[in-house]
Amino acid sequence: MYTQLEQRGMPQPPVNVSTLRRMKDEKRPIACLTAYDASYAVLVDAAGTDVVLVGDSLGMVIQGHDTTVPVTVDDIVYHARAVARGLQRPFLVADMPFMSYTTPEQALENSVRLMQEGGAMMVKLEGGEGQVDIVSHLSRHDIPVCAHLGLKPQSVHKVGGFRVQGRESGKAREMIDAAQRLQDAGADIVLLECVPNELGEAITRALEVPVIGIGAGPEVDGQILVLYDILDITQGRTPRFVRNFQSGHTAPVDAIRAYVEAVRDRSYPAPEHCFS
Repeated sequence: MYTQLEQRGMPQPPVNVSTLRRMKDEKRPIACLTAYDASYAVLVDAAGTDVVLVGDSLGMVIQGHDTTVPVTVDDIVYHARAVARGLQRPFLVADMPFMSYTTPEQALENSVRLMQEGGAMMVKLEGGEGQVDIVSHLSRHDIPVCAHLGLKPQSVHKVGGFRVQGRESGKAREMIDAAQRLQDAGADIVLLECVPNELGEAITRALEVPVIGIGAGPEVDGQILVLYDILDITQGRTPRFVRNFQSGHTAPVDAIRAYVEAVRDRSYPAPEHCFS
């Protein structure tokens, strides 16, 4: 009946928001990965991953689309529910798909679905200053939120492709300000995608909440990659920040462990995975 109390006695209790904040304070890198089904979720859990994201990247790696735009709330609910069944320790985050949080009311309704039906413990949404009111509304209703800045895949048609963000000093300053405002509005995590090392470090220093990077340099509080990328399943060109951890390993779980260890000892990301 009291599952959460029983889990406190586990050798490694489940990760929660307080765990992640403490890891930032203690400068212990946070290892994060995507997952989309129960089988891989079990492996990601066994490898010691701290945070698992059911990302709308499933639109490309699972469904075969060119972008994340076609992914629906129903899609995320389905995959989150499957992943949740395979996890014990990691903290489960679910993406809010394209156009699923255009108003505070819509965002709350869909967040509740992701948590109640999908088993998510936090929702992630893309956007800067324009999402402050949404984040504030969700926070007031005790919905944990991860804000996503930098390259925003849902906006790929608007920004003209997958490109590094924040290289200009004015844009960098805007992103730092947006990160602070999102934190003040109640965001519990900020995810940075495809930004220069210097900007990733500046935002990490400016915030009290954990900053997770994907192509954001080595000085952020944690790293996340798409599971299919580190296992060398993705075909064709992969982003610069991707490292193939399957190389040299036979079993996928060993490759995932190698990734977690590389994040923890800060050997990943190396300079070749970063942007200046």
